[in-house]
Amino acid sequence: MKIISVVGARPNFMKIAAFADAIQTHNSLGKAPYIHHKIIHTGQHYDERMTDTFFRTLSIPEPDLNLQIGSGTHAEQVGNTMIAFEKVLMAEKPDWVVVPGDVNATLACSIAAAKLQIKVCHIEAGLRSDDHSMPEEINRIITDRISTLLLTPDLMASENLQKEGIPDKKIRFVGNIMIDTLNRHLEKAQSLHIQEIIRLNSFDGESSVPENYVLLTLHRPSNVDDYEALSRITTWIRETLSKNQTVIWVVHPRTEAQLKKLALLDEIKSASNVILLHPLDYLHMLKLSSGSKLIVTDSGGLQEEATVLGKPCLVLRPNTERPLTLAKHGGACLLVDNQIDSLNQALDFVSSNEIKPQVPEKWDGKTSERCLEALLDCQSKLSHD
Repeated sequence: MKIISVVGARPNFMKIAAFADAIQTHNSLGKAPYIHHKIIHTGQHYDERMTDTFFRTLSIPEPDLNLQIGSGTHAEQVGNTMIAFEKVLMAEKPDWVVVPGDVNATLACSIAAAKLQIKVCHIEAGLRSDDHSMPEEINRIITDRISTLLLTPDLMASENLQKEGIPDKKIRFVGNIMIDTLNRHLEKAQSLHIQEIIRLNSFDGESSVPENYVLLTLHRPSNVDDYEALSRITTWIRETLSKNQTVIWVVHPRTEAQLKKLALLDEIKSASNVILLHPLDYLHMLKLSSGSKLIVTDSGGLQEEATVLGKPCLVLRPNTERPLTLAKHGGACLLVDNQIDSLNQALDFVSSNEIKPQVPEKWDGKTSERCLEALLDCQSKLSHD
């Protein structure tokens, strides 16, 4: 049996790392069928700090092929990926293509596979923000519609698929595969030294940080592409968020480019309590998130980590495809827009109220095993139909 797994962007490396481990364990135990597993990297993220370090840190097998798609418009990325991946599929003839997440590579590779009548398994299916202005929402909806097997991280995602008319036989609630990777690496991450992480990755060679700090990340266009929004956020970071505490801002390449373009980088660098870091590998980032007292982000993955780690989290977005991470559903996160008043109110709330998140069902570190079991079960049933 042959499976091709697709990675394209940073969030999906952690998911495929866990899935690859499950396959390796399956084969090492001599279970049938033997699985020939290949990893195809589309190259949607091509910055060394955003890609290569993840393969080394998480011990992911080196990709069997890198399509080197690189940047471009959404149409260019999807189109170029489909053209390149179709050739891979025609040469390899896999039984399954496994696509995680919601990036352009997820959409492109699922379409290419479906058109060749190759079964598609979508890990992290059913997530919905109900915001069709988000390219990721379009990717999620279309991928789910054409996939053979839909593996959901929570029951809310399963319900979304059922409401959309997806047959129950296609849906399997398996849990959150991101948490598998977190659980496996948390102890190692916590043994690292924050001062060394900062020394190696700081914009200015900073090397000291107090025990209590806020971790900040931003990358979404609504926060960083517009001058007024980014200027407003950086002003809030300088004048309020960092006023009585250190803020460690891990700066995404897209955000750094915008800070430079909009002449805001020097302004934020001048703030005495703000430490700017280049993109980090997974272990370094996990060390910072697990040691922080508050996370401020627009990242879906960090919302999930905050909930499991028990860290209050301000999510600078109008909506989220991961509602289970919100405090009102038992998570650790509060949605907040990027207006100053809203940011201040949210900050005041988490400063004066204790948020005690509950770890959601099946976010237990065994999701990758359930993913593989579901896929093999589906393969067996289809073979007998």
